[in-house]
Amino acid sequence: MSDAIAAIHADRDALIGVGRGLSPQQWHAPSGCPGWSVQDVVSHLATTFWAVLDRSQLPDVEGLPFEQAAEVMVQSRRQLTPEQALTEYEQVSGTALEHLPGLAALEMDIPMGDAGTFPAAMLPYAYAFDHFVHIRADLFGPRGPLDGTPPPSDDQRVAATLTWIEAALPQQNAAAAEQATLEFALTGPAARPISFGSGPAKASIASSTPAFVRYVTQRGSLDDHGIQATGDAPALAAARQLHVY
Repeated sequence: MSDAIAAIHADRDALIGVGRGLSPQQWHAPSGCPGWSVQDVVSHLATTFWAVLDRSQLPDVEGLPFEQAAEVMVQSRRQLTPEQALTEYEQVSGTALEHLPGLAALEMDIPMGDAGTFPAAMLPYAYAFDHFVHIRADLFGPRGPLDGTPPPSDDQRVAATLTWIEAALPQQNAAAAEQATLEFALTGPAARPISFGSGPAKASIASSTPAFVRYVTQRGSLDDHGIQATGDAPALAAARQLHVY
């Protein structure tokens, strides 16, 4: 758990630093998330912290699918200026991170709608994953509008991200899990093998960890970034369906 919280702190500090240097045009530029600006992405990250700190600060999204609920919460922040959005993120994330270790230590499950139900101990990994993906794949190029070098994809931050992906894959891709067994051989930062599925068809996929994260979050395809995939057609078709959020 402490590793994931450290990863969140690192990416939080990086995001605040990036935000302080953005022009108004950059704040309003379309991000890699369809329909969301750079400011919307920062607001989204802020609302995820409000969700565990004080839900009264958010619109009622009970019963909505996970991604639709995220859209409603972002829309509720569209009246903010860029400066206000960054200030909200900085303040709520700082306070929430003080409480997150205690929340993650609770012996309870956290329901996340159609995203799945997870032990409280997984909360820090969900936040680390969300920051890792949105900053690198949605704010910075080539998908995002920001030039320059994104924060490092080091062992600590990649490991926390992969831990969430491993936990989320089965619940968020139940149909694919029934179709095929997939074996991932990941190299690079935080390299590890990952197994997925229970179906008879099998595929083997070799990838760097950054490329795997982009592919499995639908920020790239199985055919991008030097990923090597072999196996029977049903397994490869199942692999192309994977989507973690």
